[in-house]
Amino acid sequence: MARLLDPNRRDARRRLLGGLDAEAFLARHWQRRPLLIRRAVDDIDDLPDRDALAALAARDDVESRLVEVVGGRWSMETGPFDRLPRRKRDWSLLVQGVNLHDERADRLMRRFDFVPAMRLDDLMISYATDGGGVGPHLDSYDVFLLQVAGRRRWRWRRGAARSARDRALVPGVPLKLLRHFAPTDEAVLEPGDMLYLPPSCAHEGVALGPCLTASIGFRAPSWNELSQQFLFDLAERSWPDGRPGDAGRPATDTPGALDETLLQAIVDRLARIRWSPRDVERFVGRHFSEPKPQVFFDPPAPRSVERFVRQAGKTGVRLDPRTIALYRGSRGYIAGDACDLPTHAGPALRRLIDHRRLDGSSTAAALAVPAARVLLHAWWSAGWIHFNDGASDAA
Repeated sequence: MARLLDPNRRDARRRLLGGLDAEAFLARHWQRRPLLIRRAVDDIDDLPDRDALAALAARDDVESRLVEVVGGRWSMETGPFDRLPRRKRDWSLLVQGVNLHDERADRLMRRFDFVPAMRLDDLMISYATDGGGVGPHLDSYDVFLLQVAGRRRWRWRRGAARSARDRALVPGVPLKLLRHFAPTDEAVLEPGDMLYLPPSCAHEGVALGPCLTASIGFRAPSWNELSQQFLFDLAERSWPDGRPGDAGRPATDTPGALDETLLQAIVDRLARIRWSPRDVERFVGRHFSEPKPQVFFDPPAPRSVERFVRQAGKTGVRLDPRTIALYRGSRGYIAGDACDLPTHAGPALRRLIDHRRLDGSSTAAALAVPAARVLLHAWWSAGWIHFNDGASDAA
């Protein structure tokens, strides 16, 4: 059953998508064609500024890059950075996963929840000086490019780059710059304007003076990556410890030949691998809710279940910005863990996962179910959820 949006949220979503409702945008543009949206977002003043980005880029738990072009020569460094260049042009600072560290950025990213959460990746913010950019390139994923401050000129080519010529790269540079970039469209974005680009759409953005740009990107793992990860996960769970044995083997006069006994043992073992739709679901839920390698949670000081229940029932709970939570029916997946959602508390817990927040009365009702009480206390103890704003997690 489709989820009904309240009128204010529906209007905000239409503005975000240039007057289109989500269904029309997904049918006409998603993974098909670019869309330029003027005044898509009007409340971007509270997003992190240059100084806040510099502070994030100085941290070793934040992924950041510094891209410069001097005399036509490109360079790229990875953070952390103690200081930024003093030059007034031709460099860009890119900070990944700003939504993991700033709740304002996380709230902005969550406006794109007309696509399943398992597809959302992160919100990157780049600060660029005049002339700064990362050159003409392709992304393998969908991206919304939102101008936060200043102005940036974007050029792009309609249609996905498919030929070898269209995808050819400039040799000898540290970035994947397109060798043959022939844009078909161009626009200067002002604060609040946004450009949607589907995967493999060649594009280039150049700052017209100092500017800030937010990029909302979507996960696009390859089939190879997914199959490798699934088979690794399956083998880890399905194969018992041990190794192929060869006690009583005869001596050989042809040591370079494949050993037929060992070969047949491997063939037999691999032939025994089986999986079910439930195995695939479990892998997908755990894989897509797994935090990124640089993500660490901050567990609160220990608190008894009873004290947790009293506080959570008053304030409600919310997911940490770093928490990815998913569900399918009565199965939940959070931060790479799988769990059963208690039957009588299932609707409330799924609402928490969908909306990332649950009010006090709904939380209290869920906590009346003993299994949900244990589950939510475990999530809180791991730092995956917190009391709603205004309530301390401290003991």
